[in-house]
Amino acid sequence: MNAHEEIYTSLPKGGDPILRAITMPTDTNHAGDVFGGWIMAQVDMAGSLQAVRRARGRVVTVAVNSFVFKQPVFVGDLMSFYANIIKVGRTSITVGVAVYAQRGPRQGNAEVCIKVTEAVLTYVAVDDNRKPRLIPQE
Repeated sequence: MNAHEEIYTSLPKGGDPILRAITMPTDTNHAGDVFGGWIMAQVDMAGSLQAVRRARGRVVTVAVNSFVFKQPVFVGDLMSFYANIIKVGRTSITVGVAVYAQRGPRQGNAEVCIKVTEAVLTYVAVDDNRKPRLIPQE
């Protein structure tokens, strides 16, 4: 581990992950690292779950505003995806997603929790005809 890693003893307090998944061998490249595309798909699902709740209905992804892979992800990591709404517009919702990997004891080390990815995505609420619709006020 290097000095730039954000290492924790547990997941963030004050909220539950919106999505959790365990990484499998089929999610990796030839070097044994989990594909970035697999992580991106999970982040999009996590962000959309939060957007659907707020929009009270169907949403579509319209932008990946930022996506930072901070650390590699390995087979067997328990991934936790936290999503929070950053901004609500008339038809769009911007969601931030933070991803943590819980790694079990390996080679005599204690279990650790590492922040592996951060992303910001924008979703648009759509109607049955896939046209933008207004987001209800809370």
